[in-house]
Formats: sequence, C-alpha cells, structure tokens
Amino acid sequence: MTVVVTRDVADRYRGFLASIMPEVAPGVYVSPELSKGVRERAWRVLNDWWGTMPGGAIVMAWKDSTAAGNMGLGMLGSPPVELIDLEGVLVVRKKN
Repeated sequence: MTVVVTRDVADRYRGFLASIMPEVAPGVYVSPELSKGVRERAWRVLNDWWGTMPGGAIVMAWKDSTAAGNMGLGMLGSPPVELIDLEGVLVVRKKN
C-alpha cells in the first residue's frame, strides 16, 4: 500500500498524482499495489519539481520490510521525521 498526502501544493502535483493513483479525499492518494519502480519514479518527479516549485507539503508512506514498523516515509516541505520502534510501539521522532 502506498499513500501520498499533499497540503497546499500547486495543482501540477495533484494532477500528476491523480494520473497514477486514485484521490480518495482531497489531497490524499492511495494505491494498494503500486510497484516499487513506479513509486520511486513518482517520488523522483515530485522531488525534482520541488526543487523549482516548493510550497506546501507532501508525505509519501509505503510498505518497506527493511524499515522500522515496515513503513518507509518520504517528505517534502515538512520537518523531516523518522519512525522508531520502541519495544513494539511505533513512534515518530524529528530528525536532527
């Protein structure tokens, strides 16, 4: 499962995401079976655009068996955070 949440971004981002994932609520895109390759290419496009058109925030979460809580995170425009497993409880910690 891949989930992307946008907040106050240019229409270009939302149009691109809607072309590859259903928008189930305003600014919330989901795909139960987005391949790793498509997810990585989509993130690369969003990241490249962010370099020339920043504003708002984008968070992407996906299943990642190598990460804490089996969840990978990508963020643009938000303070960076990481997931930490504290004795079976998943918590969010700001990155330094």
